[in-house]
Parts: sequence; C-alpha cells; structure tokens
Amino acid sequence: MITQAFDSRTMAKMKEALERACLLHPAGGEHDARRMIASKIIECAHRGNTSLIELTEAGYAASLQLTASVDGAADHDNGYSGLEH
Repeated sequence: MITQAFDSRTMAKMKEALERACLLHPAGGEHDARRMIASKIIECAHRGNTSLIELTEAGYAASLQLTASVDGAADHDNGYSGLEH
C-alpha cells in the first residue's frame, strides 16, 4: 500500500502536487485523469524525488501529456492531421 511506502510528509507533498496538477488539466477532477497523474507522482517519489517542486513537476508533466493526448484525439476525430496550413 502506498501509505506504507512513504512517510507522512512525503504523502502530504504528493497530495498537494496532485491537487495542483489536477487544476491544470481540464479533466483533472475525473477519476481516470487523477489516477494517471497520481501514478506519475508516485513514480517520481519512488525514484527518490520527493520535494514538492519535483513532485509537482511530475504531476504537471502528466497533466500536459493527458492534455496533448486529448487534443490529439480530438484533432484525429475531426480529420485534422496537423499538416494543413
């Protein structure tokens, strides 16, 4: 369980990083988006990067990745290849 892997200070920073990253993503309140962002924050912490800045950056990167994949899917659905000018 995740609470056994990290101390309470790290857990608090991870939670704050998650909240910050979810504010950035339009679907950040949705369960699947939060879970994906959280998994990237957890990976960051497992690598020993446990400062609030590092955890938040990992969350932001995940949020941006989600946004790009959603935008790319919307462009694909609309028939936009990104090559038209």
